[in-house]
Amino acid sequence: MSDFINSFWSWYVAAISVVSILACAVLLWLAGKARVKASEAAQKDNTTGHVWDEDLREYNNPLPRWWMWLFILTVVFGLVYLAIYPGLGSYQGSQKWSQVADHQADVERMRESLAPLYAEFTAKPVAELAKDPRALAIGERQFMNHCSQCHGSDARGSKGYPNLTNGNAAWLGPLSGEHIVKTITEGRQGVMPPMGAAFASEAAISDLAHYVLSLSGSPHNEIKAFSGKQSYGVCAACHGVDGKGNKALGAPNLTDNYWLHGWGEAAIVNIIKNGKTNVMPAQNAKLTPEQIHVVAAYVMSLSGSGVITAATPAQVAPAAPPALVPVKAP
Repeated sequence: MSDFINSFWSWYVAAISVVSILACAVLLWLAGKARVKASEAAQKDNTTGHVWDEDLREYNNPLPRWWMWLFILTVVFGLVYLAIYPGLGSYQGSQKWSQVADHQADVERMRESLAPLYAEFTAKPVAELAKDPRALAIGERQFMNHCSQCHGSDARGSKGYPNLTNGNAAWLGPLSGEHIVKTITEGRQGVMPPMGAAFASEAAISDLAHYVLSLSGSPHNEIKAFSGKQSYGVCAACHGVDGKGNKALGAPNLTDNYWLHGWGEAAIVNIIKNGKTNVMPAQNAKLTPEQIHVVAAYVMSLSGSGVITAATPAQVAPAAPPALVPVKAP
């Protein structure tokens, strides 16, 4: 309960907890002293006057002492518990216990137990580790926990999220274990700047979009593409004169058939005019370097880079590395 927006709510919760326990104690004390109001006849034989089955009468006695003491011990236990453990608003208790710290301790114990195994994995290069079924099994589990939310459980991605099973089509960096490790560790940011102001008219942007479509052999208007070729010089600085991209800049290849952010004239025009920014978040706050090393091996096993594994079918599927793929546009 350490996330209260101000101290009032902490005191509010603490007051309710204490008052509730004390109220139970007072109610118990009153119930132990009280007697049911009965008629004079009933009072003479110490009954409540209630009769069942003709002769079954209820005595007008207070609660049994053993029952009373059981409730009293419960109240005392509640007070002691609140003094030792969190429960009174933001008060952490005398033991300073928290479920976050308890979970972190479990994680640390697990890491210590796995340290010898990870040490064995870390001693191997990523490309070699990508052939180890044990490492791939662990890497797959880590991938499912930390990467599948964006790339999918089958690593095939979605619109805006790179498909990791299509070989080099989405690989915007060196095909190496070091590059994958760096990408997972530090993340990546791909930026396609808005270029709408560089063109005189909407028609010029449309013509350029058709030229971009022609580079990959996609259906296009040849007349518009011919006109758009004259404007492509604005894009050539990043994507190259031949449109094959520049991995050093992270500029994608426009001549393949991989469209991360949508295909067609409308999608390309939108990106040319408005640009696009994509972010692959850094994972070094969630994964240790040893874990990242193993995940990188799993990703490389999916990359279609010639790595042959003895892993499960889900691990054998070819894929590209987990790097951010900037937009498919000039």
